[in-house]
Amino acid sequence: MSERLDNWMDQYVLAWSSNETDHIKALFTEDAVYDPQTAGGEWEGIDEIVTAWQEIDDTEENWDFEWLPVVETDEIAVVTGRTHYFEPEASYRNLFVIRFADDGRCYDFTEWYIEEDTE
Repeated sequence: MSERLDNWMDQYVLAWSSNETDHIKALFTEDAVYDPQTAGGEWEGIDEIVTAWQEIDDTEENWDFEWLPVVETDEIAVVTGRTHYFEPEASYRNLFVIRFADDGRCYDFTEWYIEEDTE
C-alpha cells in the first residue's frame, strides 16, 4: 500500500467522523463524481458531494471501520472495508473504487455496500 492511499483513507475516515466541509473537500477535486450506487444516483461536483455527505451525518461514536487495499496503481485504488454500527446494530461490507487526480485527490469515487447478518 502506498503512503498516498493510506493518507487518503485516513482523511476519508476523518471526514466521515467530523462531517466538516473542509475535511470532505480535501478528499475530492472540484469536479469529482461520487457514486454511492443508490437509486438517488451520483453526486456531481464538490458542493453536491459535501451536501449529500453531510445529510448522512453518521455519528462518530456510533461506528468503526476497517479497510484493506486490494489493488493500487498510480491512477486507481480498490479497497475493501467493513463498517460496524453500534446502535442500532448493523454491519456492512464495503468496496471502494478510488480514481486519483495527479494531486492525490479523488476525481471519481464509487462505493458498494451490502449489509451483513449481525445475528
